[in-house]
Amino acid sequence: MEEKKHRILLKISGEFLMGDLGFGIDVKTIDRIAGEIKSIYDDGYEICIVIGGGNIFRGISAASYGMHRAAADNIGMLATIMNSIAFQNSLEKQHVPARVMSAIAMPTICESYIRRKALRHLEKRRVLIFAAGSGNPYFTTDTAAAMRALETGCEVLIKATTVAGIYDSDPKKNPRAVLLKEVSYKDVLEKDIRVMDHTAITLTRENDIPIIVFSLNEEGSLRKVLSGEGNYSIIS
Repeated sequence: MEEKKHRILLKISGEFLMGDLGFGIDVKTIDRIAGEIKSIYDDGYEICIVIGGGNIFRGISAASYGMHRAAADNIGMLATIMNSIAFQNSLEKQHVPARVMSAIAMPTICESYIRRKALRHLEKRRVLIFAAGSGNPYFTTDTAAAMRALETGCEVLIKATTVAGIYDSDPKKNPRAVLLKEVSYKDVLEKDIRVMDHTAITLTRENDIPIIVFSLNEEGSLRKVLSGEGNYSIIS
């Protein structure tokens, strides 16, 4: 009998899509990450993706300068739709079927998120990109990723960062920082480890979905992590 393949949700920060640019979308970087997705798609994985919008607009930052938080978050949600469409284009260039499903209705641009329709897309071997967060201000794309992972029956939530996982101190400041292979939900919450927001951690803990934290900077890292190799941390 063929080994059962897994359904995963990958959360990518918008900042990743900047590449070496200071702002916006770097097509070469998106194409590289899409190649990482293609490699695991070809292995049989069912893939959901949530992309942030920080490379274009960060709602919480704008709010700190005086914009109303609800308005700022709405703009941030629109930024995630731009990133999602760009990512869909990169996947389709590599012959990976993909659909963007938005929490905000934009029928001339992409599909609206409907859970049953999303599940049908996954059954038909299409990569799903969930855009516009949860469709609500004051909620991050981390929380949206946790929600969509639960709704679509994903077995694991994978958070791509700029470092190899969770460390005992800031690896960018401390070269002797030690990578923690396993961390509990409780420790993340009580020690206020800033890997995902507390709402996302609480949702995954209550529903027993592990979170893998790794770096997408290294080529082939996503495939390694799914094989239990390479550097990463797991929250469970």
